[in-house]
Amino acid sequence: MNDISKIRNVAIIAHIDHGKTTLLDSIFRATRLFRENAKVEERVMDNDELERERGITIRSKHCSVQWKDYLINIIDTPGHADFSGEVERVLCMVDSVLLLVDANEGPMPQTRYVLMRALKAGLKPIVVLNKVDRPNANVQAALNATFDLFLELGATDEQADFPVLYGSGLHGWFVKDMEHEEREGMDALFETIIDYVPAPLGDVNKPFLMQATTLTWNNYIGRVGCGRILQGKIRKGDTIVRTSTRWQDKDKGEWEITGRELAKVSHLWFTKGLKPVEVEEASAGDVVWVAGPEDIMIGDTLSFEENADSVLTPLDIEEPTVSMFFLVNSGPFAGKEGKAVTLRQMKERLMQEARANVALKVEDIGRHDGLKVSGRGELHLAILIEEMRREGMEFCVSRPEVITKYDHDNNLLEPLEQLIIDVPEEYQGVVIEKISKRKGEFMSVQNLGTGLLRLEFNIPTRGLIGYRTEFLTDTRGLGIMSSRFIGYDLWRGEISGRNRGSMVSMDTGEATSYQLDNLQHRGTLFISPMDQVYEGMIIGEHSRPNDLPCNPTKKKHVTNHRSASKDTPIILDVPRELTLDAALEWIAEDELVEVTPLSVRVRKSILRQEDRKKAAKKVAVTVN
Repeated sequence: MNDISKIRNVAIIAHIDHGKTTLLDSIFRATRLFRENAKVEERVMDNDELERERGITIRSKHCSVQWKDYLINIIDTPGHADFSGEVERVLCMVDSVLLLVDANEGPMPQTRYVLMRALKAGLKPIVVLNKVDRPNANVQAALNATFDLFLELGATDEQADFPVLYGSGLHGWFVKDMEHEEREGMDALFETIIDYVPAPLGDVNKPFLMQATTLTWNNYIGRVGCGRILQGKIRKGDTIVRTSTRWQDKDKGEWEITGRELAKVSHLWFTKGLKPVEVEEASAGDVVWVAGPEDIMIGDTLSFEENADSVLTPLDIEEPTVSMFFLVNSGPFAGKEGKAVTLRQMKERLMQEARANVALKVEDIGRHDGLKVSGRGELHLAILIEEMRREGMEFCVSRPEVITKYDHDNNLLEPLEQLIIDVPEEYQGVVIEKISKRKGEFMSVQNLGTGLLRLEFNIPTRGLIGYRTEFLTDTRGLGIMSSRFIGYDLWRGEISGRNRGSMVSMDTGEATSYQLDNLQHRGTLFISPMDQVYEGMIIGEHSRPNDLPCNPTKKKHVTNHRSASKDTPIILDVPRELTLDAALEWIAEDELVEVTPLSVRVRKSILRQEDRKKAAKKVAVTVN
């Protein structure tokens, strides 16, 4: 057991790429978590393969460090808005947050969101201005903007009177006064945490009580829940009650108990550094992993039988805004590159994910071939697809669609996002033009003084679907865009979609260089010679708005006739490689992305051309 007065629980929150995980690397070095000769990778907390590839934190993670005689539990949170559900549920585990702000960029959209949630939870943040040693850093402007943000979000006087630290997470130093203190070491950060973060509240002598805020799975033990013990003690072998709850009406604050389960605690773990260490006992203030209850869910209350009526409010997680269908792969290549899953297997996998990923919603709406999956954004769903793909599964997904609702006056509402774009001045015209076509409302512009402009828009979520690739092309890869969900607003009207059609294969077989040479003049190809194609598969983007049926498998006829162009070499352009993210953005409503462990293909929902024509006639008759 730890002395509760010597425990500090804190989360690191920030916008994406403001340096949370890099700061943790410096904290680990300063507290000598690893041996001197140990080989430690950068961003050690991003231990998932996908996180390392994409350079982002996807899931919240817990670690602990020892400084002097204090135990500091730290939670690293994602900075991308699509994973903000990971932030919302862990704030109840901590007593304060380190709000990390880039001294060059200042507060960004996700900074506003995570700060709003922290203030709403009653936490008193510590502001950490990171990257102050960068050439373009404007420390005072970033601090002023952060203070204005506190006031704008309704911070109390106590919350707005926040301590400030300046430094560089990359180089491992933080100070309270940049002018008079030596820029070396992390002691100022640890001292501020010890002095400013309150010790956890909790009476060790009361009956045990905690709420599960994180889940993991162990192949030998089953489901394991993590949370902070709010009161009392718990030992291995104790009998506890798991009480599950759900919201009835969030607006009115109404919720209900949905079930109870008696279970014995089979295992207990602390996190020492980065590794779980099994213990016999834990007490109030500790962040602990508990195994025993079979059906433990996020938000469940764990208690003793004597205080089973002390049920905690369900976790407040905002609703998803984007949905898509996960469908069984019905293509002719199903099962050739991976495991062709049935609807039952897909449902089991998605329900398993929904238990731990609280911002995800899985619905069976009666389709015989698929399920409806909803999340916080395109990236949120794309990460899930990529994880399932790497597990060897084959399936298809539809185009992302926004989730709409109606107000009390029966007006149609759609999700709205705040969009912040940093772009070189010469590209501002094309960006504003494209955003306006997507029903974006121009809010403000700011000259950052480095040849960049910061443009702010309010734009419907559906206006952002498919825009990222176009944006990078328009700005030559020099623009940076980020967004956050800000609420629902009136439907903004129709948004024109993709203005180019698809080149659709009419046959199954092997693509030939002879035919691809002819087709590349009609659009942009997605395939290379020798690639296997099938009827209904999309092999390229047509240069005109209509779809182009074609036969990429056609071979040159062998005759004894001499041709003047016989020796003309075939020169093919490099095909456009469709990544998973690019494919999800590109497809139209009547198209699907086929995902396998080895390939990402795009195809028509209805493969045969005759069947597509019949379906189009039925739609036309219905409309008329």
